[in-house]
Order: sequence, then structure tokens, then C-alpha cells
Amino acid sequence: MSSYSDLSQKLQSSLNLTMPPISICLTDSVPEGIPMYDGIVPAGCSFWEKAVHGPFATSTKDHELCSIGIYTHNMAEPSSNYQPELETVLNVLNDLEYVRPEDLPTIAKIEHEVNYVLYAPLESTPLNPDVVLLFAQSQQSLIITEAVQQVDPSTPPALGRPACSIIPQAINSKQAALSLGCCGARAYLKSLSDEVALWALPGKGLEQYVSRISMLAKANDTLSQFHRIRQTDIEAGNQPSYQESLNQLENLSKS
Repeated sequence: MSSYSDLSQKLQSSLNLTMPPISICLTDSVPEGIPMYDGIVPAGCSFWEKAVHGPFATSTKDHELCSIGIYTHNMAEPSSNYQPELETVLNVLNDLEYVRPEDLPTIAKIEHEVNYVLYAPLESTPLNPDVVLLFAQSQQSLIITEAVQQVDPSTPPALGRPACSIIPQAINSKQAALSLGCCGARAYLKSLSDEVALWALPGKGLEQYVSRISMLAKANDTLSQFHRIRQTDIEAGNQPSYQESLNQLENLSKS
């Protein structure tokens, strides 16, 4: 089996990612040498971006300012403020008709209680990841989608609010998931620009996803050249057959 460093490098080189793949691990204990997060964040999604700089672990108290994140991650032993805070948030979201009571059961939630969430670059993850998170643009997402459709039996769901539900969605379904983010995550994360979406790949089977992404990235590159050749030919008034365009592509690759 390839190392996580190798898998991370293959994902970055195949997709030309601007942000390295992030490993998210749910664990009952923190490995020796891994620091606990020291600071305050407005929401747990903020940790995704901070993980670029190296591994760290979080407990429930580190997620306390976002009751939705505690809910989706089923964090253990939240403070006494959690339930009234969650009810307040849900009432506001309901008033806006953003999340109605009937919508709540459709939002993914980790099925077991979570003591710690460990974040790290995939290349240096100290534990086997439960989820690998990719920040991908539309062209990169095209390749990931094509790969996922070959690995998974069905097209992955495209999720909206909240962005953090992509983690339990991938864990519970054991399949890749696509999230378009939410207004909160897009406010807190500089990396989540208008052109970027989130992909979550389940840690189990990661090597298969990476293999297909790598292969399909190469295929997309070749086919993009093929279609550019045909476009140029047709704009010049020609009507090339596919074989003629293939011949031009082969000649270009030899030159």
C-alpha cells in the first residue's frame, strides 16, 4: 500500500491543488507528540485551513462556538450552553427558512460519539484518516467526479448547508461526497473562494480513489489537447474526422 505521503503527492500533482489534502481523524485518544489546539475559532471548519501547517487535535471545548459543528460531529460531553445555543441557532435558521425542522433529519451526523478530532496534512497524518478533504476548483472537480463515479456505485451527493456535514456524510455512507459549502464556512475560510468546492474522500479505500484520479487526470489532459486540436481545425474551416485529429495529436506528442 502506498504511504499517505505518496498519496498526497499524487493528488496534488494530478489535480494541481493549491491547498494540500487534509486528513481528518476521529479518535478516542490523542497520539503522543500531537499538540492540542491552542486558540479560539468561530467554527470547526476553520480547523481545515489551519491543518495545512501541521497536525493538531481538538476536543469538544475547541468547537464550542459552533453548536452546529458539535451537532454534526456528535462531539462528546458538550457544555451546558450547547443545547440552548443549538436551539437558538435552529430557531434563527427556521425563521429564515434556511433550515426548517423537516430539513434537520437530512443533515448528516456522525453516528458515534466523538472525543477528539485530529487534523493534519495528509502527507503527515499520525493516524489513518477517516476522511480526506480536498479544496477543488471546477476543473479539478470534473476529474474527481469522474473518478468517484468509477469507484462508487452511484453519483455522490452535492451537499449544501452546513459545510461540516460533509465529514459525517463521507464517514456514514463510506462514499465520497461533494459539498458546495455554506455561507458560514465561506466567511471563515479564505481558501473556500467562489470558485472552490469541498470534496471528502473516505479514508478506507483512499488508494483506489487516488489511483483513479491520477489516471483520469492524465486522460483529461490528453483529451483536452485532442479537443483543442479539433477546435482549431474546425475554426479554420476544416471538417476533420476523429482519426485525423488523433493523428495530429500523436504527431504533436512526438515533436
